Amino acid sequence: MLLDMTKTGIPLLLALGTATLPAQQLPPVWKWDYPKIAATVNKVRAGRDLTPKPWPNGARVAVALSFDMDSETGFLRSGYVSAQPLSRGEYGPRVGVPRILKMLETHGVPVTFFIPAVSAQLHPEAVDAILQARPGHEIGVHGWVHERISDLSAAEERDLTRRAVDFWTKRLGRKPIGIRTPSWDFTAETLSIIRELGLFYDSSLMGDDRPYEVLAEGKPTGLVELPVEWILDDFTYYSYDRASSAYHRMGDSDVLEIYRGEFDKAYEEGTLFLLTMHPFVTGHRSRLAALERLVAHMKSKPGVWFATHEQVARAAAKQLPK
Repeated sequence: MLLDMTKTGIPLLLALGTATLPAQQLPPVWKWDYPKIAATVNKVRAGRDLTPKPWPNGARVAVALSFDMDSETGFLRSGYVSAQPLSRGEYGPRVGVPRILKMLETHGVPVTFFIPAVSAQLHPEAVDAILQARPGHEIGVHGWVHERISDLSAAEERDLTRRAVDFWTKRLGRKPIGIRTPSWDFTAETLSIIRELGLFYDSSLMGDDRPYEVLAEGKPTGLVELPVEWILDDFTYYSYDRASSAYHRMGDSDVLEIYRGEFDKAYEEGTLFLLTMHPFVTGHRSRLAALERLVAHMKSKPGVWFATHEQVARAAAKQLPK
């Protein structure tokens, strides 16, 4: 997941907000009749809550940490081809990933990496390190080259997603289980493509804090959604747009407090805490130190289950009707 970096001077956080709705091609919503509004809203919706009671091993809360290793692709797809921005992407797999893996091994915490197929080809050594690391991490689909799927035709989106799944099937020796769409984008065709490819879970939507079943036009699909959220994404707090000199940076301790507050409430509710990060963002020293303090806080409480997204999705899927 990487926020959209435009060349218009619009700050990144504002630029992404309209990425999935080509509103300029539609009449204003106040000119729609209610059936059109309802059909649009209900095309993809949140269904039943799939939170297990309890989680595996009697755990009270599930913690699913994730890292989107976009590397250079997030910059390339926005037209940045000079060495300076590309070096920011390079930092992730070169420095961030080894540093992150070392911390995770120290604490015995498994996580999920979502990686564009092109990023994996640019940095095969980082992929090898992830696959060989302890305690055992998952890799999920994250597009072909972190493409903006909202700008693609249905055929292009389907082709690139299929190529990404085929790449990872060969690279992993088995079919990947889940997907996080680039920039959490979701078109009118995305759900059908995910289902056609037989993926088990998605982690791109925001309909709940808890795992839920995705509905397609009101009908259950059996697809497990592990929802994401902007306040639980590191890039939200540390983004920098060179074109506009917009620097949305918060102090590491302030970010930690937000994460910790979200976890504490998830612990109280007995649900899911899912955090999205990027190696080129959280992989920096002070930020990883803050993450390590968060991990220590979570480990200090009884009944916390650290798991990959696949493990969480499989536990959640047991709540679906037989």
